[in-house]
Amino acid sequence: MIKLMLVMSIIGIAIFSGCVQKDAKTITNEKTPDAITDILTTGSTQELKKFSSAHELREYLKASSVSSGSYNSFGMGRDFAIAESSAVMGVGAPAPMSSGAVGKSVANIQAPTSDAAADYSKTNIQVEGVDEADFVKNDGKYIYVISQDKLVIVDAFPASGAKILSAISIEGSPKDLFINGDRLILFSDNTGRVYSIPEYDYMPRPIDSMKTDVVVYDISDRKKPEKIANYSITGNYFQSRMIGDFVYVIAKNSINYYGDFVDMPSIRKGDVKIMAPDVYYFDNPEQNYVFHTIASINIKKPDTMNAKTFMMGYSDNLYVSQNNIYITYMKNQPVRYYELQREDRFYQVVVPQLSKDVQDKINAIKASELGSYEKWDQISSILEEKFNSMTEKEKRDYSEKVQKAVDEYELKIAQEREKTVIQKISIDKGEITYQTKGEVPGSLLNQFSMDESGDHFRVATTSQFWTQKGSVQYNNVYVMDKDLGIAGKLEEIAPDERIYSTRFIGNRLYMVTFKRMDPLFVIDLSDPASPKILGKLKIPGFSDYLHPYDENHIIGVGKETGENQWGGVSTKGVKVSLFDVSDVNDPKQIDTYEIGQPGTDSEALAEHKAFLFDKKKDLLVIPIREITGKEEYDRQYGYYRQRVWQGAYVFGVTPENGFKLKGKISHFDDFEVTYYYWGSPFAVRRSLFMDDVLYTISGRKIVMNDLKDISEINSISLPYKNDQPYPVPYGLI
Repeated sequence: MIKLMLVMSIIGIAIFSGCVQKDAKTITNEKTPDAITDILTTGSTQELKKFSSAHELREYLKASSVSSGSYNSFGMGRDFAIAESSAVMGVGAPAPMSSGAVGKSVANIQAPTSDAAADYSKTNIQVEGVDEADFVKNDGKYIYVISQDKLVIVDAFPASGAKILSAISIEGSPKDLFINGDRLILFSDNTGRVYSIPEYDYMPRPIDSMKTDVVVYDISDRKKPEKIANYSITGNYFQSRMIGDFVYVIAKNSINYYGDFVDMPSIRKGDVKIMAPDVYYFDNPEQNYVFHTIASINIKKPDTMNAKTFMMGYSDNLYVSQNNIYITYMKNQPVRYYELQREDRFYQVVVPQLSKDVQDKINAIKASELGSYEKWDQISSILEEKFNSMTEKEKRDYSEKVQKAVDEYELKIAQEREKTVIQKISIDKGEITYQTKGEVPGSLLNQFSMDESGDHFRVATTSQFWTQKGSVQYNNVYVMDKDLGIAGKLEEIAPDERIYSTRFIGNRLYMVTFKRMDPLFVIDLSDPASPKILGKLKIPGFSDYLHPYDENHIIGVGKETGENQWGGVSTKGVKVSLFDVSDVNDPKQIDTYEIGQPGTDSEALAEHKAFLFDKKKDLLVIPIREITGKEEYDRQYGYYRQRVWQGAYVFGVTPENGFKLKGKISHFDDFEVTYYYWGSPFAVRRSLFMDDVLYTISGRKIVMNDLKDISEINSISLPYKNDQPYPVPYGLI
């Protein structure tokens, strides 16, 4: 029995300590769990550096893949096909419609003609003066829309005479566009073929890679737009912003590394390579590397493009102010980190629980010149001898002490490991300059989890990690200084819940978390060093998007919830809510409106550009895919389905009267039972207004309705090609 307990104890210690039998420089005995962060920077300076050549980059990637235990998505030893006669070939790709939106007026661009609308909406954006690209834009007279693989310009005002002026075919997959007076810039994903001669090879070899096409049009004649600039950037289109006349676009691509060839980022004008941007990197190992090429262009003077490339981890969120771009990604640790951590855990947690004489023996072995295997062989013998000398009570006490210390250590380590990296890059009239980087615990939900206010950058995160006792989850708010050091923090908010939506407005943060109820937190940020919760409101359901109505009221769009028959929480239909936050210590929900049955959804929940609101017009419009009626068995396909209505809900909303439904607009005359459940070309995706006319846009149509009574004025069909009119039901694929 003693022998069995000894074996089990040794196994337990090995599991807890994870002692690694590898040669490594170990952590000294004096370090505490706080010192685990030193492991993250072992052998790296965290400084910004620049590669001098593709060869240097290639060697860095080779070394990194070995040290991190990852292949970094690189294809090693790929055979190259014989080069074709063309120097550069462009390959077309399918062109689905992309996400985008219409809403709040953001630019000081005047309507192009005297017969244009005096009042019109623009894309719903996050930061004033920083326009966000979308697949639909308008200028009070014309609507510019990407319809599959075409750029369509519609003479939309007055609505009664609306007509299509032009429809230009676009190569690749068009994504987003900006308009600025008589200029339009459009972004597309495309594929391109580049050629390079591998080291000591005898001829160019082809590589197919993704590229972002950036095309500028002169649209002074809307019937015949003229292409005046055509650039391509290595990588997939990520996001873009327009500040004044300067457009910033970010393209991302995982590094193509085949044999001795690295597909370095480049800028092409037409078929001619005009720039190889400098490639910067951070001396910090990553499991995956991605090129982030930030390019800028003056839409009014598109003769040249400026660009820099930053090699970093896989980014997930982007925030842009008028002065800075912030790119964020979750921090990934190389394999070496986990090896050092397990060794560190043994010396910090297990050894201190032993008697002084045993500690001295182990530390002496640790400091010796023996190899790792020999060290552990001697240490395990000492542990076995010590364990055999213990009484049964001493063994139990020892086991409990080690387990408690390990639990505390693991919690601390898990918190340190779950971090978001924030890279700050300044922008100024097309100039792109790297500034600094910072880190915060937890992960960010989306771009609305971030905000710049003066010299401070504010973020809201959710920390979620696992320990031997199960999962841990809570939320945090951090205020960072201009160098992205943490100046103030508020941690462990709403344990066991996660953030569903956030909105920074002035010196306040409105934050919604959820598990069973929807707490709306009002957080004071007026003192950057000391954020604090002013008040909170617990109600059923949750909000996925928050939008300011005025300084005292917030609109929320999300889902209603209710208790199910098993005592859990079930999601119901879409819910719009109006909150009164005039008393920050006691926020109130003053009205709600619920739409549809479980399964009802809205693009506005995940895409703020689909949300249209105008306080002066008493107008709120959101796209809806509404589930109606009971489930019915479809004998033709052999599964249950429900009736689906696609369209837009049009509300009036005031603090005094709450939500008042003005009407519903659909681009389809019936419920889409036999057509589309998801992704209908008739689904309303965006809306905008010009004076007193509401325009709703789907893949197939633009429909115009009178805002006074929501009666239809006119509609036009977009050049939509229905390649698959009847999607194959799930289960028959």
